[in-house]
Amino acid sequence: MGILSILLWTPAAGVLLLTLTPGQNIQLIRYIANLFTTIAFLLVCWLLSIYNAHDADLQFNEYFPLNPKLGSAYALGIDGLSMPMLVLATLLTSIALLASFTVSSSVKGYHICILLLEFGMLGVFLAQDWALFYIFWEVTLIPLFFLIGRWGGKRRHTASLNFVLYTMGGSIFMLISLLAISQYDLEHGGSLMSSMHQAAQDMPRVEQVLVLLGFVIGFGVKMPIFPLHGWLPLAHVEAPSPVSILLSGILLKMGAYGLIRAVVMLPEAAKLLQPVLVFLGLFGMLYGGLLAWRQSDLKAMVAYSSISHMGIVLLGIATLNEAGITGAVLQMSAHGLIAGALFLLVGLLYERTHTRNIQDYSSLIRVMPRFTLFMTLTLLAAMGLPGSVGFVAELHTLIGGFSVFSSVGMGLGLMAFFSISILIGAAYALRTISLLFTGPVKSSMLQLEDLRSPELLAAGILVAGIVLFGLLPAPLLDLSAATISQMNGLISQRIL
Repeated sequence: MGILSILLWTPAAGVLLLTLTPGQNIQLIRYIANLFTTIAFLLVCWLLSIYNAHDADLQFNEYFPLNPKLGSAYALGIDGLSMPMLVLATLLTSIALLASFTVSSSVKGYHICILLLEFGMLGVFLAQDWALFYIFWEVTLIPLFFLIGRWGGKRRHTASLNFVLYTMGGSIFMLISLLAISQYDLEHGGSLMSSMHQAAQDMPRVEQVLVLLGFVIGFGVKMPIFPLHGWLPLAHVEAPSPVSILLSGILLKMGAYGLIRAVVMLPEAAKLLQPVLVFLGLFGMLYGGLLAWRQSDLKAMVAYSSISHMGIVLLGIATLNEAGITGAVLQMSAHGLIAGALFLLVGLLYERTHTRNIQDYSSLIRVMPRFTLFMTLTLLAAMGLPGSVGFVAELHTLIGGFSVFSSVGMGLGLMAFFSISILIGAAYALRTISLLFTGPVKSSMLQLEDLRSPELLAAGILVAGIVLFGLLPAPLLDLSAATISQMNGLISQRIL
């Protein structure tokens, strides 16, 4: 068994062990779940240390035929696109479990669902066969449905049902697109991603566009792209805070990851749909930012800001050039850290006060100085302040977009819309900082406890990543540079 299989099946082994553990032994359940997520994270760290960032090809490949007649296989591999997502997935799962010590009902079922979710997420980023990818994509739905529906807020049943119906609806379009490509793949060798690339080139142009539209809908629900975002605000608000960390921090990135793979496979169709994708990206940035600005519920604000930030990812993908795709991949990592930290901190605050209404707070700096420091740094990163990882990602996306659209006389228009969305982001971030941390101290806030040691560790890791990669982005850029350069070469060959 190779290293990737060991990594993939580590959470599944944890699930198996948890099912055999008595439900009354809560401390042992927490220990086992944390142990297996930590092992998965350490395995990814080891992978990262031996991964050759200068090699654009797939590394640590594993291949085992599953159905030779259909051409499907258990094929795993990693490249510069999946490597940062694996680090993010295992890190955020560990942090989500650190933030789960307040879960007191059905603790065993909760931890089984979290480990199952990690298993599905790792499978999506490791799979190099579209059939396997689709299976793992669907696997993530089951634990999330129960995590929101069983441990969520007052409207949890509506939120979980909404999430499943939206995502399964999108999955149908993705499946149709995959089946359409496979019709041209009889001579290339099944559902492997590499062979499907070849098959996509044989398709008529109109069919390529229709297939890419199916992928855009399927992956766009998960990202989410406007107007496919209807499930997101309610799911985020009603989900337990540790689940919101995973939902926003990594599950949205699965959609962006899949869309990048699809665009590289169908670049001619992407070129034809480029104006539509750019419009959806810019509109999502403005729409999400304006709605975030209008929220009084802290969780709803972070949820709508995710739509705005993922609009930047879509815009970067739509540029179809190296700078733009680099910006998109960086923004995926940046938003994972920023949204994860915001949901973690908002959740910790809610546990202490049982209110998410921003108007109920003031001058928290006097009673929670450590919380204030972390929350302020994260909100400043969310608005793209220079020195944070969000700025590096947005700058690359803007450069990529400008280089494309200046050639058709639309560069200034792009910059204007992009700048307005950044200003809106600054407005809601500074408004939140002002309302939370300034003004007279309210009597109800005087007894609040500041962050404890495990909470400090979880928040500190995320905020350190936000600041360090903002000041020294080279390691993050180098990790994906070779793969993105190869992808850009494949796109350029087909559209020029």
